[in-house]
Amino acid sequence: MHRLTRALRTEPGYTDHLMGVSVYDPIRKKLLIQHNADQLFTPASNTKLLSFYAGLLFLPDSLPALRYAVQNDSLVIWGTGNPLLLHPDLPDTSVLAFLRGRAEPLVFSPANYAGPRFGAGWAWDDYADDYSPELSPLPIYGNVARFHKPTPLLPFRVIPSRFTDSIYADPSKRTTIRRNEFANRFWVPPSAGSRQQDVPFRWSPELASDLLSDTLHRTVMVSSRPMPADTRLLRGGQPADSLYKRMLHVSDNQFAEQVLFMISADRGNAQLDPVGIRRMMIDSVLRYPATSARWIDGSGLSRYNLFTPNVFIDLLGKIRAKVTQQRLFALLPAAGQSGTLRSVGDTAEQPYIWAKSGSMTGVYNLSGYVQTRRGRLLYVSVMNNNFSQSVSEMRKRTAELLRQIHEQF
Repeated sequence: MHRLTRALRTEPGYTDHLMGVSVYDPIRKKLLIQHNADQLFTPASNTKLLSFYAGLLFLPDSLPALRYAVQNDSLVIWGTGNPLLLHPDLPDTSVLAFLRGRAEPLVFSPANYAGPRFGAGWAWDDYADDYSPELSPLPIYGNVARFHKPTPLLPFRVIPSRFTDSIYADPSKRTTIRRNEFANRFWVPPSAGSRQQDVPFRWSPELASDLLSDTLHRTVMVSSRPMPADTRLLRGGQPADSLYKRMLHVSDNQFAEQVLFMISADRGNAQLDPVGIRRMMIDSVLRYPATSARWIDGSGLSRYNLFTPNVFIDLLGKIRAKVTQQRLFALLPAAGQSGTLRSVGDTAEQPYIWAKSGSMTGVYNLSGYVQTRRGRLLYVSVMNNNFSQSVSEMRKRTAELLRQIHEQF
């Protein structure tokens, strides 16, 4: 332990950037390593652990899918922020089955969400990147257009097909599909080979109702009707763990953001208020002081988020107390085996790390659980900020540090 602590203070691989490390033994209730562990770091997707814990605390296994009420002989629906309606990878058909069984005229009201389409501190020019779909009360198709080119000789196909007539040849030399910033006009490279790419579309209530109408083969009108207190709640068919597993394994930003929307909807709030849910979590549930935690979004896309390694150690303990180990390790990526940790560690070994990673330019972090050779389960948070090396280099260094923790404790 002392050798590793000394290395963190002296070896160039650890000292050439801002690094924080905390290692905790929950059986002995002892902090084993503390290196800049109370310093604030940009967490990137480690932030998803907070959204995960919020979901564990406040969402049932059946997620809120829709709120509805009959008004003037019409069925009026309000979104709950559930991201699974016609999602290309994890679809939930509950809403479609419910609406198909109703005889009343259908009306969609977006009036229960007045927030922004992007989180505070998100990069403005990421609007066309697959990790940055817009926030909305009724996500549909994951709020992305999925482009697929099966062979170099065939044209691009797109789901939803409504965007087929919105595809244009890109005269520039860019090799990826781009979108107009404020319109659903997609520019594709004319000489691209076979590929698949998701591009967020510009969400609007009218587009959501049109896409829903196309699927249901009946009209869904739009009207900004306030949500009354006596709405009924429809729950979805996909279990919450399916959403959590995708959120943690592929680091799905939309799922992490919309978890906070769904908590707000499940609590019966007249307005979907993810900001209020985050504030409630920090102030009333986690009680982290401002000097150790600043939680700005659900996914970690914002560079305004700030947390210390010791905050994540505390959070890992709270998560572990809420979930059985078998369930937790199935939801988290396993190093060398699955998700964003597939390239971390030796794929030939049994996994000994179950954790959430997080990266962006100059940021690579990993917080989770490490099983030592002696059979101890440790909570570990390693945070790397302000480096000029590649993220892959920092991933390699972090994996080596975790291997030493696995071997020495």
